[in-house]
Amino acid sequence: MLRSILFVLCLPLLLPGVAHAADAVLFSDQDPLPTADGYRGIWYSNQPQGDEYVYKYSGGLGTYCAKHRPFAVYAKEADKTFFCYGGTDKDGSTLLHIVSYYDHATGTASPAAKDAVPRPRILLDKRTTDAHDNPVISIDSQGHIWIFSSSHGTTRPSYIHRSKRPYDIDGFELVCKTNFSYPQPHWVPGHGFLLLHTKYGGGRRLFQTTSTDGRTWSEPQMIAHVELGHYQISAQHGGKIGTAFNFHPKPNGLNWRTNLYYLQTDDLGKTWHNAEGQAVKLPLTAPDNGAMVHDYRPEKRNVYLKDMTFDADGRPVILYLTSGGWESGPKNDPRTWQTARWTGSQWEIRGSITSDNNYDAGSLYIEPDGIWRLIAPTEPGPQPYNTGGEVVLWISRDRGTTWKKSKQLTHGSPYNHTYVRRPVNAHPDFYAFWADGHARKPSPSRLYFTNRAADRVQQLPTEMPPQP
Repeated sequence: MLRSILFVLCLPLLLPGVAHAADAVLFSDQDPLPTADGYRGIWYSNQPQGDEYVYKYSGGLGTYCAKHRPFAVYAKEADKTFFCYGGTDKDGSTLLHIVSYYDHATGTASPAAKDAVPRPRILLDKRTTDAHDNPVISIDSQGHIWIFSSSHGTTRPSYIHRSKRPYDIDGFELVCKTNFSYPQPHWVPGHGFLLLHTKYGGGRRLFQTTSTDGRTWSEPQMIAHVELGHYQISAQHGGKIGTAFNFHPKPNGLNWRTNLYYLQTDDLGKTWHNAEGQAVKLPLTAPDNGAMVHDYRPEKRNVYLKDMTFDADGRPVILYLTSGGWESGPKNDPRTWQTARWTGSQWEIRGSITSDNNYDAGSLYIEPDGIWRLIAPTEPGPQPYNTGGEVVLWISRDRGTTWKKSKQLTHGSPYNHTYVRRPVNAHPDFYAFWADGHARKPSPSRLYFTNRAADRVQQLPTEMPPQP
């Protein structure tokens, strides 16, 4: 009986609320998968504003959004960083789910990015240009690469693929066709997957589902549905998985998101607790609940989630941005980057860095020596007050109390750089991964990465010769 339920969950057209939209074009029947002739990211825009800033957010969004994670994983056994992104064809006409890797052994021998990456493989054509449908990646204990292909709401199916061979991107098999948004898979060795995700319908509801092998999945369990719903980000520390989320308050609508909440589990979602260790009954349905970190609603501050990680003691640190409203432009300044750190007894909230758009997105790194690094597009770019900007490395030696601008990684760019992402188990030579694009009109989008020393930014090649 259980297997029958699980099988149905992988058939989206049987699920209530899932529209009969066109399926993606899948290439998993081909081994090897077809290749793209270079690395090109998707350009996407959301909500025209009718002013000089044009859009609420927009640009090269191949590594969008902060609620999709992760986009890259370093595998020590293969000495490669495997990554995926939302790609496109030369005309920018469709969203392609692209898989590739950076070979660290080759990269050590040759500093040129083109020598350390192959032609990227095309897993599927999503038949949309909506970057909400971007893929994310995971690797299991046997080295198989998993790609979770999202959908924006219920109008298109979602997919789960597994590589046919360990640490190999040439061939994938379709494991599951279903529906989820904002996927965040966590592989826990010896236990399996916990997939945190969102389901649309009556609001943006947070769900979890689990699988020991990635093939059969438990029935989704709701984590939270407060008023109009939520966005969430999550992170893993050994067997502990934490999630931080906001909520959309009534009657303001979905452009308003406020408050900060946190929950964690150490048994693959069987039980959830707040940071103090108090059990929390799911689903959460009221704004004032046991997961509360900070109540921003009376302060009339929007909360935009950016990243989350754990310190050496396994305590969560949440990175987010607060602002006065949803529109692009100076009227909603200040836009302040903040951290909420669990000290063991309370949440310590700090923040002094500012940037010029709600959708500026970066990654937080907590090093073994306790130094915090933030890599984010906080410097205004060529399209000021639009999504992204020039990428900066910030350093904090006092747990986010004060920050020092250590280095600006990009200068004089033609386009804004966007959505700087941290790989799982990030290798020092492939430490952050992002895209660029014009933030006020459609444009080409390139993909970049940098090293931990932040002394080398490399663009992935947009044109590559055929593979031998």
